[in-house]
Amino acid sequence: MIVSVTLRNAEGEAWQRDYVEEKMGKLRKYLEEPIEVKVVLSVEKFRNTAEINLSSNGLNINAKEEEKDMRLAIDKTIEKIERQIKKTREKMRERKNSTPHEESLGSEEVSSPEVYPAAKIAEFRKIVVSPMTLDDALLEIETKKQRFLVYRDATTMEINILLSKDDGSYSLLEVKT
Repeated sequence: MIVSVTLRNAEGEAWQRDYVEEKMGKLRKYLEEPIEVKVVLSVEKFRNTAEINLSSNGLNINAKEEEKDMRLAIDKTIEKIERQIKKTREKMRERKNSTPHEESLGSEEVSSPEVYPAAKIAEFRKIVVSPMTLDDALLEIETKKQRFLVYRDATTMEINILLSKDDGSYSLLEVKT
């Protein structure tokens, strides 16, 4: 972990650098090497500001906190960074555990009509229903130029169908199970 501490409007005291390095050591368990941390500590009258910019393998996290005591400002800033790291890791874990990207976009399997010869079914599709918000569904139906989209609402976990009308508007069908 590479930690660089910059002091603005303050005298360079060794305890600040040691304190920051000690506190940043806690974050090692959440991140992969190489980790680069830039800390800016500034003092303006009675305001002590700690700003931390952390980067590790494409992950960039920034936090800034202002307090009356420098140790308090550093602690709160590191707590913010830790919360952001945990939130990001949880999102990545959820994406890993969900369906692959191709399937999450609503991939379809088209079967031939011979599967159901007695019925008058011309086409049979299996659709993978992925959780998303209404905004995500609108964005996907516009980008793929589809007539309809079946998705699972991320908040209610109910299955919804979004239909594209000829006049450019949309209809939303909520399926209650």
